[in-house]
Amino acid sequence: MRIGIGYDVHKLEKGRKLILGGVEIDYALGLVGHSDADVLLHAIMDAMFGAAAMGDIGRHFPDTDERYRGVSSLRLLKRASVLLEGKGYKIGNVDAVIVAQEPKLAPFIEQMRTNIADALGVDVDRISVKATTEEGLGFTGSKSGISCQAVCLLE
Repeated sequence: MRIGIGYDVHKLEKGRKLILGGVEIDYALGLVGHSDADVLLHAIMDAMFGAAAMGDIGRHFPDTDERYRGVSSLRLLKRASVLLEGKGYKIGNVDAVIVAQEPKLAPFIEQMRTNIADALGVDVDRISVKATTEEGLGFTGSKSGISCQAVCLLE
């Protein structure tokens, strides 16, 4: 068994969609990035790659590559899973926490879990997604951005 940790952060601004865990959330601000800027899926991929000692998301899906401009991070997550399988690994479980002052994410968590499980080809009971605020502190508390931390166990 191997374990990896992942972290991602993106800035919030008007004129972008807010996509977390492959779910488009109706909100006045969206995350800025080369792809769809899904911090949840990016943190999970970094945890997966880290557990397998395969580098990070930027190594496999660089933001300098136009093929990934605006791409769905669910598509990248599926590809990351295939890369891990090619090295003989399978997902044991994933645990992630999204840090965002707004919007409230509880109504979307189950769909996020389902999307992630489907992309990774695992049962949904192997995927945990939580959300918290920072009580108004820091860049997430001031609604300047959203961050996510994730761990992944590989078998």
